[in-house]
Amino acid sequence: MKSFSFTVEGESAGQRIDMLISELYKDFTRNQIQKTIEQGNVTVDGKTVDKSFKPTTGSLVVFSVPNTHRLYVVAQEIPLDIRFEDADLLVVNKPKGLVVHPAAGNLDGTLVNALMNHCKHNLSSINGDIRPGIVHRIDKDTSGLLLVAKNDFSHKSLAAQLKEHTVLREYRAVVYGCLKENEGKIDSPIGRNTKDRKKMCVTQKNSKNAITHYTLIEQLEGFSYVSARLETGRTHQIRVHMASIGHPVAGDLVYGPHKGIRYLNGQCLHAALLGFKHPRDGRYIEIAAELPEYFEDFLRRITN
Repeated sequence: MKSFSFTVEGESAGQRIDMLISELYKDFTRNQIQKTIEQGNVTVDGKTVDKSFKPTTGSLVVFSVPNTHRLYVVAQEIPLDIRFEDADLLVVNKPKGLVVHPAAGNLDGTLVNALMNHCKHNLSSINGDIRPGIVHRIDKDTSGLLLVAKNDFSHKSLAAQLKEHTVLREYRAVVYGCLKENEGKIDSPIGRNTKDRKKMCVTQKNSKNAITHYTLIEQLEGFSYVSARLETGRTHQIRVHMASIGHPVAGDLVYGPHKGIRYLNGQCLHAALLGFKHPRDGRYIEIAAELPEYFEDFLRRITN
């Protein structure tokens, strides 16, 4: 991590902290700064704050950012399961266990490394050198469909659709327990867990609105097989929301039982359906991905 600090003076006092930092440090985008704040890496007089906090004259602001400039993303020949592709974008079916983009601890062998090889570096630049083409993400141990932009024009259009909640994102999941209702809507804000910054939680503090719709597909012995549709797209949203109503995703060692179901190697969660308007001509495209083998195998185990 690299740290920067400054003392608030003059007209800077009373400005939102995210705007203030972005004005002083032009090398960072406002989105990068807001994420840094959300991760708890910005303090004012020694205390973490949210992005709307307004410091006063004399306050000491310190923010730390990862040394991402040291990372160089290389193209690697890694198999890709591509379900749609044209000159503007592609939809890839990500396998369980594959990290989406390089970060500390995973400098290569990621989806981005594979995309760099497949697309010959023709990927959007909006999210920087470390996340070229990545419009949205799914967790390492979540499988399924992911949108990738090949140029900035497509990236901006797809990002706008995500922001407006017009992209269809439907998941399949196996959750613990028997659902009381066959369908439901979870409307609970999600923010970072103040006791563990790597986790998210349902909270009213420093949070964003989050809505998940779920439908029971099949009731199983000790588990429920469900469909979950995202209205918003917060970090770990389905995992946090289902855990908040007492039905964590099977195999989830973060939000579910600590012993979990080890042979699953992570949550039983699959991004099965993706629908969006094509950035270039506006036609609606819907892509489906069948359940992967690990998911089918688990269903067989708990059905018999």
